[in-house]
Amino acid sequence: MSIYDYKVKDGNGKDVALSDYKGKVLLIVNTATGCGFTPQYEGLQDLYEKYADKGFEILDFPCNQFAGQAPGTDEEIASFCTGRYGVTFQQFHKICVNGADTDPLYTFLKSQAGGIAGGNIKWNFTKFLVDRDGNVVARYAPTKTPKALESEIVKLL
Repeated sequence: MSIYDYKVKDGNGKDVALSDYKGKVLLIVNTATGCGFTPQYEGLQDLYEKYADKGFEILDFPCNQFAGQAPGTDEEIASFCTGRYGVTFQQFHKICVNGADTDPLYTFLKSQAGGIAGGNIKWNFTKFLVDRDGNVVARYAPTKTPKALESEIVKLL
């Protein structure tokens, strides 16, 4: 399987084929609106504005599995993100990243990038960097800021 074999739901519940992103560098992030890392939305938006025209995309997957820090509907989350941080990158349907209900995309991402605790996501704002060929090239902890990823993203662009 390749990352391009997966489909996900956007914030309106419509299917989106990840094959639509072939040839782009992707940063895939599980996010939350009420987390200590939530201000990273600002840095993510900065990266997106800087590199979107060079083939960079951010795929934002809200997740409420960590201390209930992503409450609300997809619409409420999107409204918060656009209103507070000016987010213009793609936001998707709220998902689970661990446990029995893990979204298949995240099962794949974790299997490709590994990590501690059997690959489980430890917290909100874990980031996966995917190259233009669909290879997961890195996994970053929530503490790694978007700005700190910039040089890695530029190398792939």
